[in-house]
Amino acid sequence: MNWFRLPTDRIDQVTDWVAEQVNARVPAPDPADRDPEFIIDTVGPGWWFARLYFRAEVRGLNRIPEDGPVLLVGNHSGGNVSPEVLVATLAFVRRFGPHRPFFQLAHDMVMAYPVIGTLLRRFGTVGADPNSARQVLRDGAAVLVYPGGDWEVHRPTWKEDEIDFAGRTGFLRLAWDEKVPIVPMVNIGAQQTALMLSRGDRLAKLLRLDRMLRLKVFPISIALPWGLNIGDLAGHIPLPSKVTVEFLEPIDLHAELGPELDVDAAYELVTGVMQDALCELSAERGLPIVG
Repeated sequence: MNWFRLPTDRIDQVTDWVAEQVNARVPAPDPADRDPEFIIDTVGPGWWFARLYFRAEVRGLNRIPEDGPVLLVGNHSGGNVSPEVLVATLAFVRRFGPHRPFFQLAHDMVMAYPVIGTLLRRFGTVGADPNSARQVLRDGAAVLVYPGGDWEVHRPTWKEDEIDFAGRTGFLRLAWDEKVPIVPMVNIGAQQTALMLSRGDRLAKLLRLDRMLRLKVFPISIALPWGLNIGDLAGHIPLPSKVTVEFLEPIDLHAELGPELDVDAAYELVTGVMQDALCELSAERGLPIVG
């Protein structure tokens, strides 16, 4: 038996070592890293690029409360290069100004990237830690979260018009406990910036990526400049697909559900509203990429 157990034990040791190395390189979430002066300097060129390259269109910004804490909840698209995050973030800052506290939650792997992670932290991106999100909401901030995470962002391109949070409900408990409104938002077009073929979830499980990197997928796509792109860990050059983002009416879970949180009902409510809006956006779209 020991002969059969030894390889497994060794694999476990390697897996744990890799996980430790990755965790050591992930900076602790620190909202103080957000730099309004840096945002002032970069939001103009960033929006110019988004408008030119992705022909960014943003609707419904007036539906976001003018001040106070709010949880923005979006569908995630575009693989590890997610243009809808860029578009939504820049649009929010242009509307409300760089001094309104605004934070975007991101996967630890994103925060660990050299240079990119530093720039994102200066723009208000923090690791997707529930305690950090709770604290900044209590301080009156707006928080952007993509519950579908790596699972949704790597869904096949032909499923771009489907909301898929994989049953994740932490955002609902966060909004309920902190008594903040949820502003759903949907995007179309970002999933066409590459041809997503498969999430590769079985491959990710085989490689133990969940334990090592907190990744449940190891996606396969066709993307520039790689051609066949396996893993998307180095990102890719997105195709210039037109990206449309729409913010929807705020949802007050306490007003909708009463004195107790029914997680299943809340999940159906939020994802249902988002699915209807996403289908409408998809129906508007003509040619792929062109929009």
